[in-house]
Amino acid sequence: MRFIVIAVGIVAVLFAGTAIVMRLVPMPAEVWHLDPADVTPPDTPNFVLLRGDEAVTRPGTVADVSARIDEIASDDGARLIGGTVAEGHMTYVHRTALMGFPDAISIRVRPAEETGQAAIEVFSRSRFGHSDMGVNDRRVTRWLEQLGS
Repeated sequence: MRFIVIAVGIVAVLFAGTAIVMRLVPMPAEVWHLDPADVTPPDTPNFVLLRGDEAVTRPGTVADVSARIDEIASDDGARLIGGTVAEGHMTYVHRTALMGFPDAISIRVRPAEETGQAAIEVFSRSRFGHSDMGVNDRRVTRWLEQLGS
């Protein structure tokens, strides 16, 4: 019984320590602020990349759509770490609720050719791990749904 108590205590300390480290790990803009149009997709499945023909279009100007994305990201707990809303190129860090694992979400909003809308290119990826169990895809989908059509 004593061994089980000690083992559970060790696991709890490791769990808490990992959560603290993950919340403190830096996400420097010079590394994570990227243009989705220019990235090479990672070899791991823990990312979402929408660009070119896969970019999502929404009605509105680049400025209006960028401001709305910033509001949605902030309301979801993401923090702007690179770029500006004014230029329509932003990178956010979003951390998981329980462990604080960081994900970087780079967004470029540009005028959509000949449509009068804004095209939204997104590169959302996990900093750690091989698989994100669909977290990046669900977040991007949620943000774009909140943005509306």
